[in-house]
Amino acid sequence: MYSRLLIPPKAKSFFLFGPRGTGKTTWAKATFPKAIYLDLLEAEVFNDLLANPQRLEHFIPQDFNDWVIIDEVQRIPELLNEAHRLIEKYKYKFILTGSSVRKLRRRGQNLLGGRALTYSLHPLTAAELGKDFNFNHSLQYGCLPCVYTQADPKAYLESYVKTYLEEEVRQEGLTRNLGAFSRFLEAASFSQGSVLNISSVARECAIERKVVENYFGILEDLLIAYRLPVFAKRAKRRLAAHTKFYFFDTGVYRTLRPAGPLDMPEQIEGAAIETRLFQELSALNDALGLGYAIYYWRTLDNAEVDFVLYGPRGVRAFEIKRAGRISSAMLSGLKAFLKDYPMARAYFIYGGKRYQREGKIEILPAEDTFKRLSEILK
Repeated sequence: MYSRLLIPPKAKSFFLFGPRGTGKTTWAKATFPKAIYLDLLEAEVFNDLLANPQRLEHFIPQDFNDWVIIDEVQRIPELLNEAHRLIEKYKYKFILTGSSVRKLRRRGQNLLGGRALTYSLHPLTAAELGKDFNFNHSLQYGCLPCVYTQADPKAYLESYVKTYLEEEVRQEGLTRNLGAFSRFLEAASFSQGSVLNISSVARECAIERKVVENYFGILEDLLIAYRLPVFAKRAKRRLAAHTKFYFFDTGVYRTLRPAGPLDMPEQIEGAAIETRLFQELSALNDALGLGYAIYYWRTLDNAEVDFVLYGPRGVRAFEIKRAGRISSAMLSGLKAFLKDYPMARAYFIYGGKRYQREGKIEILPAEDTFKRLSEILK
């Protein structure tokens, strides 16, 4: 098991959300070895607690003073009310893991009324992988833990996409037409790292626009994908209005994305390296509690910056390219952004080996930068 950057609270209940396969259960069991563990994917436990959530108290011995882990808590949202009661009555400490927030939101659950903190677990970062980190491997297969522990990462990812995504959607009762949802997933992969046009995706997979909009919402609620808003604070130019779309992991994206003779490799590679940076930024931001909100920036005349991080630590702007050589056109988006936000720190990450600087823009080699990205964000 790889050590994770996440530091849990010492004495306060908390939620731990993240897509399946990111290692929530493994981390919780290893970090809290004396905890009582209740797996809601186990049929007997699930059926027992679904029939009567108050039976939760019977699973916990009297005078127990360690942690109680409830895995996949979204399967029985009513357990939150019972956990709330037990926190108040006995001061129990709960770890509530989940790979979906959809049912919790839909049923108006209050997430324990502030009596529990919320954390997120992402795919592995370069820092967590340590000496096992391989930049090219991560661009091809992503950073889910099993990609680094199983002999055939490609087969694992194919199984993950086929089995897990369909299983999760079926269990959540989110759609009855898994064939249409599978077509949608493939069509959505063409939008990776792009400004999202829902009507175009709907035409591509021959599904009504309203259904496709709902499908994108499902992906976000299952923590499988994200939509980034445009950075528009004190905007001095007319900006794009639509969000930008990313699946949460490079390997999952590349498994969904068709790759044949009619597909341009440079588009796939470009989206892959952007995705890799996005998942690293997201994971470090959450694990280290840096407090950034993540955006992209794009003007109507197509000046663009891949990622803008905004928070109490300042403004960080990132552009990333796979190319090993730099042209002036590649830096134009960052230069335009710095004209509007001169207080920002700007970074251009590329496939070369040399550290350089052009004006206020730091030009950084990709592989080394991923290893020290936490220093840059701090």
